[in-house]
Amino acid sequence: MKIWGITGWKNTGKTGVTERLVAEFCARGLTVSTIKHAHHSADIDTPGTDSFRHRDAGASQVLLATPHRVALMQELRGAPEPPLTDLIARLTPVDLVLIEGYKSAAHPKVETHRAAAGQPLLAPGDPTIRAIASDTGLQSDRPVLDLDDTKAIADFIAGELGL
Repeated sequence: MKIWGITGWKNTGKTGVTERLVAEFCARGLTVSTIKHAHHSADIDTPGTDSFRHRDAGASQVLLATPHRVALMQELRGAPEPPLTDLIARLTPVDLVLIEGYKSAAHPKVETHRAAAGQPLLAPGDPTIRAIASDTGLQSDRPVLDLDDTKAIADFIAGELGL
């Protein structure tokens, strides 16, 4: 599986770029999976459902299967967050895995940048950032792509990964 990241500070467009890239690569006939890292607590289950009750009772993992999707929930219960490599290994093989977040991980990335966010670029100190997708013109030693030009961002990634 080919792996590429979308990283950047909060409110710089990571999720929008990731969402549009998934649609673009799928339209090109590729199979795509994503991994999203969140720094805050998030729960995809709803209190009162059977699967929530299983977890609440102490289950380490709950796999919810329906005719339309499968969701595996794992409670860490004080254990450390699994490394990204372990999470990738859990995925069913696809052509491309897009990873949103994980700023310090070693995979290649595009950094999202919005002038209004008021944050400095990550790229100058991070050789894993191969390009910057920005809503403003920037001077950089890496390619600077238009944040809203999904095709150009996808073309860059595809070229880098040989897709």
